[in-house]
Amino acid sequence: MDSATVSQDDEDDEEYQEAYWRRRVIALGAVVLVVGALAWSCSGDGGSEKEAVAKKKPAASPSPTVSASAGASQAIPTVMVTVTQTATVAAPRRRGDACAARDVVATLTPDVREFAPGTQPSFRLTVVNTGDLDCTFDVGARRLVAQIKSGSDKIWSSAHCDSTEGSSIQMLRRGVPYATTLLWDRRRSGKGCREPRAKALPGTYAVQAQGGGVKTERSVFVLKEGGRGSER
Repeated sequence: MDSATVSQDDEDDEEYQEAYWRRRVIALGAVVLVVGALAWSCSGDGGSEKEAVAKKKPAASPSPTVSASAGASQAIPTVMVTVTQTATVAAPRRRGDACAARDVVATLTPDVREFAPGTQPSFRLTVVNTGDLDCTFDVGARRLVAQIKSGSDKIWSSAHCDSTEGSSIQMLRRGVPYATTLLWDRRRSGKGCREPRAKALPGTYAVQAQGGGVKTERSVFVLKEGGRGSER
């Protein structure tokens, strides 16, 4: 083999190697480009999706922060209630003022326990002032009203057939009884004292007076069918 042939072979070998490395570089470059393109594509889509999610998600509102020192420094309001009491001072009592009911004691009793036929029943009314001062009290037939009952049946009332004004104000001296006599005509009475008025039947009755905050005890008596009324 001559030198020209060897030289030619060397040149061909160099060209082959250059072509080989060029192909390798080109292939490697193509691979790098493909990988880069894929990476860019993935990163671009992911970013878009994240941005879209971020746009759809409402922004979280900041939570209120309670400061312990601020709460402690706030003063608690105090409600002050003022109660005003007005004392009413009663005027001093004077002689001749109306009697206090607690100072008056009244009694009403029949003159006899049994009343014979044809006799008019009579009753003794007494009123006593037990207070410290002389005072006035109304003992009128329409103020201190006397009533006669038979059980729950109302038979007669001094207020029904009274011919006076119904008022009789008396000055009661301390400890000195006021006394008067009430008469009953043995007939029933009603409001306005309307006629005819039926006669009361023989039997047992009770009499009692009440008015001005004062009330007497009940006293029992009997209307007899015949014979004389027995004296007490």
